[in-house]
Amino acid sequence: MAIKALTWMTRIFDGPVYCYHEIVHNEWVVNAFQRVGVVFVNDISEVPEGAPLMLSAHGSSPEVVAAAGDRAAVVIDAVCPLVTKVHHEVKMMSSKGYDIIYIGHEGHDEAVGTVAEAPQAITLVEPERGLGDFTPSDEEKVALVAQTTLGLYEWQEVMDDATARFPGLKTARKSDLCYATTNRQDVVNQLSTECDLILVVGSHNSSNTQALVRVSHENGIRAHRIDSADDIEDRWLEGVVTVGVTAGASAPDLLVQEVIDRLAPSRGFELWSATEEEEYFPLPPQLRSFVSTLQTLVEAGVTASRPGGDSWLERDRDWTATEALDLISA
Repeated sequence: MAIKALTWMTRIFDGPVYCYHEIVHNEWVVNAFQRVGVVFVNDISEVPEGAPLMLSAHGSSPEVVAAAGDRAAVVIDAVCPLVTKVHHEVKMMSSKGYDIIYIGHEGHDEAVGTVAEAPQAITLVEPERGLGDFTPSDEEKVALVAQTTLGLYEWQEVMDDATARFPGLKTARKSDLCYATTNRQDVVNQLSTECDLILVVGSHNSSNTQALVRVSHENGIRAHRIDSADDIEDRWLEGVVTVGVTAGASAPDLLVQEVIDRLAPSRGFELWSATEEEEYFPLPPQLRSFVSTLQTLVEAGVTASRPGGDSWLERDRDWTATEALDLISA
């Protein structure tokens, strides 16, 4: 959704289009957008007044959202709905007086934005360090939420500890963990039963990519994170019979295919799937409004640049991020 939304921004507005933080944590994707004039910033003050601005998929703090509205002419928030869900949980639990345990990685964009929703009530807990000396003001009012891109085993260990220490622990009715990341972790568990080595395609700052490497190691299987096929070292493949290849949630398909081509498996490759993902997140509401207006203008005979196809918003469900990236890379 976020990749498609930023693609629309580059087609609707004259450049440059600004984006607060990387739209997704993938170096190839970020570079592709930079080539078509998107400027990524880490502070809203870097955005010229009156410029179009997109907020990244990882979610932004209330202060950033407010500053963006004051500075930019148009602000499109491409936050993942699953992250928005966690933000709502934090605000609701904070308003009810809960001390909130947030399992996440210090400094990650998603963690920064979520903690900022209720900094006075929330304690960030690194999954590898556990609860440590966390002490709530009231042991009967403790809640737990998580960064959406964590590994399942990371969440579970802290969850089990918190449940044992605080019997009345409040959690979301549905797991905070992102289906796109947990599905990939399920696949890595499957690959670990068949493979001597697992290669994970994705960027170093992608939390869900790093989680896949950790899941492999938890299963006792060698694994390496790679940005692209160029990162594969011949020594990794010595004595290896079967290689598993997977990717972080924001890694483009073409990078995976290039890895397969680089490996040139003598017996070909087999495609594994843990599930069929049918979830659909529509474009942000304000962007849908802009697109609808453009469609009206086009139908009235005004020429506009747009992603391919005749049905526009109607075909958004079938228009993939891969097609969007192909469009800006053409």
